[in-house]
Amino acid sequence: MRIGLGYDVHKLVKGRKLVLGGVVIPHNKGLSGHSDADVLLHALCDSILGAAGLRDIGYYFSNKDKKWKDISSLVLLAESYKLIRKKKLKVGNIDIIIILEEPKISPYIEKMKKNISKVLKIKTSQISVKSTTSEGLGFIGKKQGCSAYSVCLLK
Repeated sequence: MRIGLGYDVHKLVKGRKLVLGGVVIPHNKGLSGHSDADVLLHALCDSILGAAGLRDIGYYFSNKDKKWKDISSLVLLAESYKLIRKKKLKVGNIDIIIILEEPKISPYIEKMKKNISKVLKIKTSQISVKSTTSEGLGFIGKKQGCSAYSVCLLK
């Protein structure tokens, strides 16, 4: 068994869609980034890649490469999955936490898990997605950004 940890953070800005776990969530701001800036999936990709002993998401999907501009992070997840399958690894389980002051994401968690399970060819019961706030502290507490942590077990 192999374990990997992933982390990502993006700034909240007007004029962008808020995409988390491949789900567009109604909000007056979205996350700024080269792709769709889905911090949940970016952290997940890094945890998967790390568990496989591979490089980070920026190495494989550079923000300098126009190929990845505005792309769905579900595509990045699928590409990360292909990399671990080349090493004959499978996902055991995933645990993700999103830190975001608003909006509340609990109504969207099951859809996020379905999106992830479809791409990684695992059951939704192998995926945990949780959320919390930063209690008004720091840039997240001031509603300026969002971050996510992910842990992935590969076997």
